[in-house]
Amino acid sequence: MTEPFLNELLLVFLLSIIIGISFGIPSTILALKLGIVDVPNSAPHKKHTRSTPLAGGILISFTLLVIAIVFNRLLNFDILVTLLGTLIIVLFGVWDDLQGLSAVPKLLGQIVASTLLISLGIQVRFMTNFALQGYLPLAFAETLNILITYFWLIGITNALNMIDSMDGIAAGIGVIASLFFMGATILANQFTLVIWSAVLLSINISLYFWNGIKSRFFLGDSGAQAIGFLLATLGILYNPLEKNPESSWIVPIMLLGIPIFDTSLVVLSRFKRKQPIGSGRRDHTYHRLIALGFTPKIAVILTHIISLGISCLAYFTLSFTPFLALVVFVTTVVCGIFILLWLERKPTLDE
Repeated sequence: MTEPFLNELLLVFLLSIIIGISFGIPSTILALKLGIVDVPNSAPHKKHTRSTPLAGGILISFTLLVIAIVFNRLLNFDILVTLLGTLIIVLFGVWDDLQGLSAVPKLLGQIVASTLLISLGIQVRFMTNFALQGYLPLAFAETLNILITYFWLIGITNALNMIDSMDGIAAGIGVIASLFFMGATILANQFTLVIWSAVLLSINISLYFWNGIKSRFFLGDSGAQAIGFLLATLGILYNPLEKNPESSWIVPIMLLGIPIFDTSLVVLSRFKRKQPIGSGRRDHTYHRLIALGFTPKIAVILTHIISLGISCLAYFTLSFTPFLALVVFVTTVVCGIFILLWLERKPTLDE
């Protein structure tokens, strides 16, 4: 990277943090004025002691808007589409934060945002390689690409929303994932993605400050879903042509391994207990760690440490051969499955 680029990267990063930190209190005030508030005991899993603003989506939207205006020369078509998709996610998320939507309208917003991206060319394409090698018909491979894109975008968007069960968890995971995405995009020479990964890193640091340290507001569906959607889109746009493209798809999955793990745990647990998948319950990874005897603070830190470890492993796979990278990935998945099955048998805070 050239010195002018490094200077601009540092400027964007610092300005994003300044905006995010500075707009924390105004976001909280605006959320209160609009009535976007989480009331204690409004649902069985809501055990907080005071009414708390749901200001995450407001802070994210304002920061992205200012950066996009000030640094409009750094906007390319893919980033502009991503920002428009994120706006849709935030709007539906605010609607949910205000009125408590059922699963269908939530899913509708995610489908609309995902369809926007896919229709404008942002989608996974690795199944096309199988078609080019003669393993699949091209039309079938392209259909699979679209289905996988929907599954990835909607799945990760919901995964970040579901894991947001305690102050600082989702934002902390966002800090770790966006930091490693920034490193991976540097190695891939995708300098526009480097800039916007840095913006997302700054936003997550700001969110962690106000949500995890100061506990001034909750992220809400609007904030947590927006983080998930942005990270999922970064995973699609990440394209390391010189870093083993045969196995580079592993990196985004591992960087978001903890939200994927938590969602899998919750879905399996509720399916076995014949509970609604979308119900609000205290059966997430964090809650099970509490049930095992960890303090809330240690449970959050442990979640972040494991996320950091998996992310480091993902980053190292970029220098591995495709076969070795696949071995590392499969080993990580197998270990995760064993831990998931063990943890699923442990009691939840609802039992």
